Amino acid sequence: MKRKSLVAMLVVFAMSVSLLAGCGSKTEKPAETTKKTEESKEDAKAAEPTEITVVTSYGGDDGNRQNYENAVASYQEATGNTVMDASATSNEEWKAKVLTDFETGTEPDVLFFFTNADAEPFIEAGKVVDIATIRETYPEYADNMKDSMMAAAADGKNYAVPSSGFWENMFVNKKVLADCNIEVPGPDYTWDQFLADCQTIKDKGYTPIAVSLFEVPHYWFEFVLMNNGTMANQLEVPAVDADGKLVEDAVSEKWVNGLNDMKDLYEKGFFPENTLTAKDADTVQLFAEGEAAFLIDGSWKVGHFVDNYADQLEDYAISYVPAKGERKATEALGGISMGYFITKKAWDDPAKQAAAVAFVEHMTSDEIMSTFVTTEVTALKNGASPEGLNSLQQSAADANNNITGITGAVQDTITSECKTDLFANIQHVVTGEMTAEEAIASAIALN
Repeated sequence: MKRKSLVAMLVVFAMSVSLLAGCGSKTEKPAETTKKTEESKEDAKAAEPTEITVVTSYGGDDGNRQNYENAVASYQEATGNTVMDASATSNEEWKAKVLTDFETGTEPDVLFFFTNADAEPFIEAGKVVDIATIRETYPEYADNMKDSMMAAAADGKNYAVPSSGFWENMFVNKKVLADCNIEVPGPDYTWDQFLADCQTIKDKGYTPIAVSLFEVPHYWFEFVLMNNGTMANQLEVPAVDADGKLVEDAVSEKWVNGLNDMKDLYEKGFFPENTLTAKDADTVQLFAEGEAAFLIDGSWKVGHFVDNYADQLEDYAISYVPAKGERKATEALGGISMGYFITKKAWDDPAKQAAAVAFVEHMTSDEIMSTFVTTEVTALKNGASPEGLNSLQQSAADANNNITGITGAVQDTITSECKTDLFANIQHVVTGEMTAEEAIASAIALN
């Protein structure tokens, strides 16, 4: 297949997006792109038809199943290629089958799969092609994505073009802030401004921060760590010496300073009075009913507000966790855990290589991805432009489009025993019963 035909195939999908029922994008196409699409339409249609096999998790009752099927249909219409789809519901059985297929040589041409350790068996076996290699032949491959938000494998290379994933960020009660004459925090929100705002909110008679240190201290724990370090070292864990004492280094310093920041918030009276005994549901309700201003939680909580406070959604918005030190407020916690892989099997087949590349480009384009994304984080450089969102969902989409980096949670890298001890000890630190150093050393000894 000539390069001209490939380019045509990659760009023409924009003309077929209208085939997606009720799923258009509000983003206007650059004039140059539109012109190229028009000029290339006939070439793409005339390309020699190719059949590719695709496996994804968009099967069963997946909420995006119809969006996926619509996107596949528009790809086939635009290119003349045929997709043999074997998608199924994502579960342990499905994951096991995918890995078995690689072992037996029956893997698909394109795979939508997890980008974590689950993918390492077929990556280590050399069964998928890394993005840098693909870009040697197709320089514009995945160039609409933020490379910094692509998951790296154990060998440091990127293999999967990301889709969307979860985030943790700060919810704000706009009604409370307005009563306190405080603006909704923007992407430049600093820790110092946050402390000043919290004091104003407290003086006005509200609880500044809705959090249960009894049940969910981990939301704040992760962010105070990031505020005292960097995204690059977020997942580093302190060490203890032979005597069980905390080793003094940059990592332990970050953890100590982070816990002391939480202690400072507690001592200033910025947490609920019952934060040491309250359950998560109690503090979320405190926020939802307009008695607290700030809440750190995840993308899954948006649905809770939509389901339970539908008549109050205008009171809430998704904002940014205040930044301190090297961290930017636009750097969030979360993960884009799945993406599209091109297999070595398809890459080595001249008849399928271009078709597989075009398929991934199509499925991860701004237009198509916007139909999949509602309140999820995305790696798209231009952000997603989903339609039909309520006010809270739209604020989440707006905040997500400003995210400049994302990292996983350090709590996911330590043992359950270590985690349980650490989060229990946070209560003792804020009340002065333990030092931060003692609390961390006690937990790390169990790691």
